Amino acid sequence: MHYSLIVLFVGLFVAHLATQCPAVDAQELDQDGLTKEATPLNEKPSAESSAPFNVPFKTYGGTQFWTDHQHTHGYRLQSNWMTDHWRLLDGTDVRRAWGTREQCEKALAELLGDQIEEPESKEYVILLHGLMRSHQSMRSMQKVLQDSGCGTVLRFSYASTRNTIGDHAAALNEVLTGLPDDAKISFVAHSMGNIVVRHLLADLKEEGDPKGLLKRYRCMVMLGPPNQGAAIARRLASTKVFGLVAGKGALELGPNWQQIAGNLAIPDFPFAIIAGDLSQKKVRNPLLGEASDFVVQVEETHLEGRESFVTVPVVHSTLMKNPKVQQLVVSFLKSH
Repeated sequence: MHYSLIVLFVGLFVAHLATQCPAVDAQELDQDGLTKEATPLNEKPSAESSAPFNVPFKTYGGTQFWTDHQHTHGYRLQSNWMTDHWRLLDGTDVRRAWGTREQCEKALAELLGDQIEEPESKEYVILLHGLMRSHQSMRSMQKVLQDSGCGTVLRFSYASTRNTIGDHAAALNEVLTGLPDDAKISFVAHSMGNIVVRHLLADLKEEGDPKGLLKRYRCMVMLGPPNQGAAIARRLASTKVFGLVAGKGALELGPNWQQIAGNLAIPDFPFAIIAGDLSQKKVRNPLLGEASDFVVQVEETHLEGRESFVTVPVVHSTLMKNPKVQQLVVSFLKSH
């Protein structure tokens, strides 16, 4: 009976997350080289040549296939986890080039022209989405922060269900390293995005920090962070379906938590935690304890050293879109 309940919940859980993540358009995949006849996957274009001919094509900007590696002057450089090829998107998510990384970087330099010398912002807020979500889920948060004068707000997109948390942290490091050398950086992360940041902090401390990023981090707001791992991931992992759908990162939050916990750091800069707690609404996930946001238990969000801790009666998947939560984020960022 218990196993049947878990299988049923897996189906409901995956269906719920699927509604939060835009479908991947088959035409977009074809346009981005998955079925290109001109450049077979085993015959990548020479890095010395120009990028393959490109028809500007509107994309979703990155869902579960794409990870950002650079943000500059409104452009984003991304890699595809399946094919290892690259693409360059403009500020409206239109593809401007594709091919190898070197070809896309060359195309970016040509598009920027004299703009590359123009000074960029000195204050950045990096938004990170959670598991099985996309950067689009952070769009309303971005607008609120920008309207409130919190600096330049960038949405980091990563293939959350395909690679490891360490892989995501390495890509985030590339994005941050590409920002101006004197830029101050803050984070607002949802769910697994917080673990990506904590992994990056540990990596910089262990492997070195040539760009001095650790000294330039200003503050962070964690939304529904599974800072102690996720009981729901441990329980759903037994069905095997969860790992297949949610990927390596999800298993790291669940049954493989002890393998990754030692690779996570606690921020040395001020950080706040906002956790969802539906207990007062008498909404309870049968696989979790009394106090949770239906995905992450309140006790799992705790982390030593936090400057503030707030609970709100909001479900996990909508924390970043809730007006009260957004104002709490603005207040914390502005106070630092």
